[in-house]
Amino acid sequence: MQQGFTRWVADFRATARAAGIGEATLRAAFDKVQYLPRVIELDRAQPEFTRAVWDYLDGTVSAQRIASGQDKLLQVRGEVDAAAARYGVPPAILVAVWGMESNYGSNYGSTSTIDALATLGFEGRRADWARGELLAALKILDRGDIGRDDMIGSWAGAMGQTQFLPSSFLAYAVDTDGDGRRDIWGSMADVMGSTANFLARAGWQAGQPWGAEVLLPPGFDHARADPSIRQSSAQWAAEGLQGMNGQPLPEFADGAILLPAGARGPAFLVGPNFRAILRYNNSTSYALAVGLLSQRIAGGAGVQAPWPRDLAMLTRSQMAELQTALNQRGFASGTPDGVMGPATREGVRRYQRSAGLPADGYPTLELLQRLQQP
Repeated sequence: MQQGFTRWVADFRATARAAGIGEATLRAAFDKVQYLPRVIELDRAQPEFTRAVWDYLDGTVSAQRIASGQDKLLQVRGEVDAAAARYGVPPAILVAVWGMESNYGSNYGSTSTIDALATLGFEGRRADWARGELLAALKILDRGDIGRDDMIGSWAGAMGQTQFLPSSFLAYAVDTDGDGRRDIWGSMADVMGSTANFLARAGWQAGQPWGAEVLLPPGFDHARADPSIRQSSAQWAAEGLQGMNGQPLPEFADGAILLPAGARGPAFLVGPNFRAILRYNNSTSYALAVGLLSQRIAGGAGVQAPWPRDLAMLTRSQMAELQTALNQRGFASGTPDGVMGPATREGVRRYQRSAGLPADGYPTLELLQRLQQP
């Protein structure tokens, strides 16, 4: 293994040299590079159990994290206000991303980015991706933004207090404090400026909220709660959608309905800024957590409708069984891989319609059992 890794590093060093990386940087990066078996273990681990969105939010938008976020917002007020003024992203959103990514800088990982990406480039599932990120990391070193020993983060290569991949760092990191380096590890001005720049470039629209909890009208067609169905808030209101506690709907030109726990759970109307958060981390639960955490940090309300906590989440193998059963009954849901995606969601919806159920596309144990009945 070690011999193969050493040969791979030598080959990659030549590739990086040809791409213009300097010899001093190559020596610093690779003379003491280490293969990290734990990184491969983590990369290959695919959890069998999936987490319900309410369990995820219980942990990520906890009372402690809200209180810490309010304290941290006061501590970094100058840096976060400057970033908000320059890029149009509200302070509470920036602090919420910081809280989600590294618990306000207290835990952003201690793994060498170079070692992690070299390991993944040599043996990982996404070797081509890892090689591209490793080359980006070398460019960061070559520019002098950070030293090799200080370039640390997660086992998967995300770096610094708001967890930028090296390619994202090259594209979006900014030197806000004017010291000539983009430092998302130690400079709060650079952390907040870089995060705000990322979101602004991802399509953040200044002056708009991320979304809001809403009440759906009786008889609402839950199949319309889909990211691809976007229309103005006025159109949604004409269909009977209402804000909570008599509040007006946020004014979106292209809002979509989000039902993160299906027809029995809370409903949200989300707009372009929710989609900008998704470009930071393409997980609906993550984007919802950022939005809700920012709302609470700013003194707003939490989720008001109850979560369907009695629903059992499908394990990965149960999800594959669901996909197989849907396919067998003629409701195409793609390859049975145990991962919920658009094809599976549409297959679930089509089956639900055929059975006279709310077509929310939400997979449950009850639905699986129903499908498996002869």
